[in-house]
Amino acid sequence: MEDPKRMEEGFRQVPLVAGEKPEPPVEQREDIRNERKMVTTQQHEESNGGEKPKEKSKRIATLDAFRGLTIVLMILVDDAGGVYARIDHSPWNGCTLADFVMPFFLFIVGVAIALALKRVSNMKYAVRKIIIRTLKMLFWGILLQGGYSHAPDELVYGVDMKKIRWCGILQRIALVYMIVALIETLTTKLRPTVVQPGPFSIFSAYKWLGGFIAFLIYMITTFALYVPDWSFTIRHHDRLESFTVECGMRGHLGPACNAVGYVDREVWGINHLYSQPVWSRLKACTFSSPESGHLRPDAPNWCRAPFEPEGLLSSISAIVSGVIGIHYGHVLIHFKGHAERLKQWISMGFGLLIIAIILHFTDAIPINKQLYSFSYVCFTAGAAGIVFSAFYILIDVWGKRTPFLLFEWIGMNAMLVFVLGAQGILAGFINGWFYKNPDNNLVNWIQDHIFNDVWHSERVGTLLYVIFAEIVFWGVLSGILHRFRIYWKL
Repeated sequence: MEDPKRMEEGFRQVPLVAGEKPEPPVEQREDIRNERKMVTTQQHEESNGGEKPKEKSKRIATLDAFRGLTIVLMILVDDAGGVYARIDHSPWNGCTLADFVMPFFLFIVGVAIALALKRVSNMKYAVRKIIIRTLKMLFWGILLQGGYSHAPDELVYGVDMKKIRWCGILQRIALVYMIVALIETLTTKLRPTVVQPGPFSIFSAYKWLGGFIAFLIYMITTFALYVPDWSFTIRHHDRLESFTVECGMRGHLGPACNAVGYVDREVWGINHLYSQPVWSRLKACTFSSPESGHLRPDAPNWCRAPFEPEGLLSSISAIVSGVIGIHYGHVLIHFKGHAERLKQWISMGFGLLIIAIILHFTDAIPINKQLYSFSYVCFTAGAAGIVFSAFYILIDVWGKRTPFLLFEWIGMNAMLVFVLGAQGILAGFINGWFYKNPDNNLVNWIQDHIFNDVWHSERVGTLLYVIFAEIVFWGVLSGILHRFRIYWKL
């Protein structure tokens, strides 16, 4: 056994990292350990990337609250968007409440990655953990949105492999997470430990190489790729009917002939794309626009066609959303004062909003979630930065944490609420216990008799049901789970 004195000397000979305090005397360490037990830790972060920190740091509550807000928005727009079309996804150009959900997810994933990988002590371990987590997200994404699960509306499961949907929300998050986390890990030796003072020093310290490459791939492909005519087949009244969409052009940003859809048709196959795209709510497709309705007699053929909103090329563009989130995380790491952080965050947020507005209203590049256009990236990332800054001021600067506890609890168990709540797995399980017919179940009874009948309005009743029977329910349940330190992490 080594001599304790030699071990003590060995600790003192280790060079100090910039900003790190030297080891305290032995007699003070026990007191410090007791104090550290009272400090909230980063144990719920997206990944520790192989990092084995010597000291636990105070958790930024804004991270969980923002993540929880995103889950809440997803539940709200998914379950109330059917009766309030104005908050549902924009049929094409434009941006509604639902269109902020995906980029908000990617933004906070980027922030969490920057914090989790600020030190990487074992690169092989970090890379292996990133790959495993990516595969887990892909598995759950395909299981939940590939067509296997039919919850909560149908009490069946299973999918025809000839029509399985390979893309989806978790699949896009997995791709963005993998790319930006690997870049962050593999460039760990190139990252500075100290950033020089100055308004643009954080930009010169970190090179946005990954985001720039993703931007170039997306822009060149979108405007240079030739899109030929294409055909598709749908089942109509027990018979197959074929349709042809005439294109033969480049750089088109409309629904029919854009490069985003063409890449997905070629890579995945048209049978593996999302079969109910939101463009069917356009005026060209239905008189009920912006709500869903029967197709017009003169509706163009593409109104009936499938389209993948989380496809390959648009997911490459989505990498930029994650990179912007990484930048906000870098600011959080290197700027210790509230004022310095907020100055960086807010100025960048408004800068991105201005770029997006100029691109959209000059018709250069319209804001479009389905294409994940560059203006959409800027607009939603700018909005995410402003909302994140506002949460930071209210929660971590002013200490107004109580009003946001519901968001914070949901954010701590985001995966559980996403799977069981947003994807309807719990509601589907409850629907399985019905009386006489599948529609006579507890979920429908609560919505019809406690909300719709009381307010004599399906629209108001549905909104209140989503708020109280879903969002508040999941918030309280997440709070209880947090009380017992129960979390579901990938």
